[in-house]
Amino acid sequence: MARSPDFLTAVGIGVADLERSVDFYTRVLGMQQTQTFDLPEMKEVVVAHEGRNAVVLMHYIDGSARNYRDNPVKLVFYVTDAKARTEAVRAEGLEITREPAAVEGMGGAVIGMGKDPDGYVLEFIQLAPQPAHESA
Repeated sequence: MARSPDFLTAVGIGVADLERSVDFYTRVLGMQQTQTFDLPEMKEVVVAHEGRNAVVLMHYIDGSARNYRDNPVKLVFYVTDAKARTEAVRAEGLEITREPAAVEGMGGAVIGMGKDPDGYVLEFIQLAPQPAHESA
C-alpha cells in the first residue's frame, strides 16, 4: 500500500495565559518555539521537539468567552525519562495523575501522567529497553 503524503503536523489547544504556556512547554517539556502568529481573533505560538509534530498554543483576543480549563484533551509524548518529565511537572506545582511505572500491556514502557497549566493531560511514555541480540 502506498504511503499517503498527508499527515497530522500539529494539534492546537486553547490556553488562558499564552506566556505561561510558552514558558511551560519550552522550559519544562524541552520544546522549541518555532512560529508565532498574530491573527485578528487570536495569538498563536507553535512549539515543537526538533521540528517534529507540534503543539499550537492558542489564546483568543476577540473578547469571546472561552473555556481553557480541564478540556478533555491528552497530549502524548515519547520521552527518554518519564520520571524526570513527571518530576518537572510536579516541580511547577502542577497535578500528577499517574506516577511513572512500567505497564505490561504497553510492552513494559514506563508511563507517567500529569497536567499542564490549563489542565490538559500530558502522558509521558518511555519505551522499555530492547533486549540485546546475541550474535551467532
